[in-house]
Amino acid sequence: MKNLLHIGASVRPYHLEETEHQSISRMLAMTFIEQFRESYKQTEVIQRDLSVTPPAYIDQRFVAASFAKGELSPEEQSVLAESDRLIAEVVDADIILISSPMYNYGMPAVLKAWFDQIIRIDKTFSFDLARGDNPLRPILKGKQLVLLASWGEFDFLKGQSKYAFNHLSSHIEQLAPYLGAEQFYEIASEYQEFDDQRHEQSKARAIANAKTLARDLALA
Repeated sequence: MKNLLHIGASVRPYHLEETEHQSISRMLAMTFIEQFRESYKQTEVIQRDLSVTPPAYIDQRFVAASFAKGELSPEEQSVLAESDRLIAEVVDADIILISSPMYNYGMPAVLKAWFDQIIRIDKTFSFDLARGDNPLRPILKGKQLVLLASWGEFDFLKGQSKYAFNHLSSHIEQLAPYLGAEQFYEIASEYQEFDDQRHEQSKARAIANAKTLARDLALA
């Protein structure tokens, strides 16, 4: 059995029968999941749609409860309950699939809120000053993280001319070890705002690449 956790962050939905205002990142995720299931029959998929059930933003009570020592009070347990549920999904996952558009050169607010709930001391990372200037260390390991992205412009991938403006992929890749991800993969559909042949070609490549990657990871 392989467990696949899909985190969807687009505000737009995706339906096969619709043609306008559809989420490309969600479409890529559906393509990936279908191919993965076809290639590896014993796959369990957990869907976490952040646009439908957005995570709470962390606050002072969350931080205090996260760093509390000893047995937690009922109130502290309640404050951390959502975080515990989200972390449990990550712990159980073999592959974490994030589908997200780029909004204002970064990740959607709901996706950042999800990361803030997940990356928690003594749950997904440890902190020890005995390590000197590098006290943080990820706890989880052995997972793979796949980002299926879409953006309106182009040349945002690593090594391309606008990568410095890409605060979606670079941020997620930096956080990947704290999800236990030892491999990070990225596929993106570009040129969406141009709505021309370049966009159609980029989307077709992204679909093909999503299928190939899903097949490769399923059979690995």
